Amino acid sequence: MNESLPISSQGRLRRLTLNRPEKRNALDVALCRSLVEAVREAASDPSVGAILLSAEGKDFCSGMDLTEALETNPDEMLAVHQELFSMGARLRKPMVAAVQGAAVAGGLGLALNAHIVIASSGARFGLPEVRIGLWPYVILPVVAAAIGLRKATELALTARIVNAEEACRMGIVDVVVEPDALKEQAERIALELAERSATVMEQGLSFMQQIAELDPVSAAKLAGKFRREAHDSAEFREGVLAFRRRGA
Repeated sequence: MNESLPISSQGRLRRLTLNRPEKRNALDVALCRSLVEAVREAASDPSVGAILLSAEGKDFCSGMDLTEALETNPDEMLAVHQELFSMGARLRKPMVAAVQGAAVAGGLGLALNAHIVIASSGARFGLPEVRIGLWPYVILPVVAAAIGLRKATELALTARIVNAEEACRMGIVDVVVEPDALKEQAERIALELAERSATVMEQGLSFMQQIAELDPVSAAKLAGKFRREAHDSAEFREGVLAFRRRGA
């Protein structure tokens, strides 16, 4: 096990914790590989219903580990970054990110691989790469998917850092809480998701991933296919019967 990424479980919830606080949880190649492997393993484990990604220390993640950037084979680094920052687009189990402090550069891309982002009121977000002579090529697709290409471009061009409230308005963050409530709130949401129907979650996320590139007419046709299959499912029947019993 990589000490930089402790892994634990609570019921059907799988916890992944960035643990390089002395490096502001910077993403070295080893940590990137561990994250990809841990998410892949959780995705294939039927006992896992949801994933909670959090971090030790003051910051969620400061992005690429610049201490190894010039010494590591660039093709090797690119390959693992491409896999890491696109894993959310393939993941069919819900993932929640709990963000405190800085989530910048690759840290922002990592957070946005989650389906739900919970942030403390002191969290900060941005794409400051141009300040070191780099355009955030690998991260921008996931950022643009969350907030739109124009706003993602503005963040990349200006390198400005936004606070949690602005990030929430932009669509980076879903819920802003006080710092002492971050852990509890993120755990509550993740545990709720973990206990819901694995079939419904998988099919729903698959649908969302497939419609991302479709025109409205094609998306509607695909929705009809998924809806018909869901209507015939045991989960839907059991859910309706349980609802009726509660209302009786």
